[in-house]
Amino acid sequence: MELSMVKSNSQFVEGNNLLVLNKLEQLLTVCKVKNIDDIDLSKEFYFIGKTDEEISLVCETDDVPENTIEREDGWRGFRIQGILDFSLIGILSKLSGILADNKIGIFAVSTFNTDYILVKDVDFEKSLAVLSNAGYTVI
Repeated sequence: MELSMVKSNSQFVEGNNLLVLNKLEQLLTVCKVKNIDDIDLSKEFYFIGKTDEEISLVCETDDVPENTIEREDGWRGFRIQGILDFSLIGILSKLSGILADNKIGIFAVSTFNTDYILVKDVDFEKSLAVLSNAGYTVI
């Protein structure tokens, strides 16, 4: 049994050929902000990360707050469909390895339920084709 399994509808699905990647249609920006006061938490899509050195935000490009210190526009992404079990190992490493082998850089973000991989917009279609050719289903 392969280690990269997805929990979907309380069942595990084995193998890359059944792992589904959902394309995100929106353009995204990765940025650093002064504080969280200007982040509109009612928006549908954003990730916030805070360390002792910075507050980072990933959001739709149209939603970048005014208090942005630095920003990098031009990201697109996809997510692994289904709820991933925390005990699963190697899902992100397989995906990132395939993309790295094809000279595509990534920015990965994880939530409680799943993982998201962002790539530069110029590499988006190539990344989807490469992953599809590797046996992943892209919708």
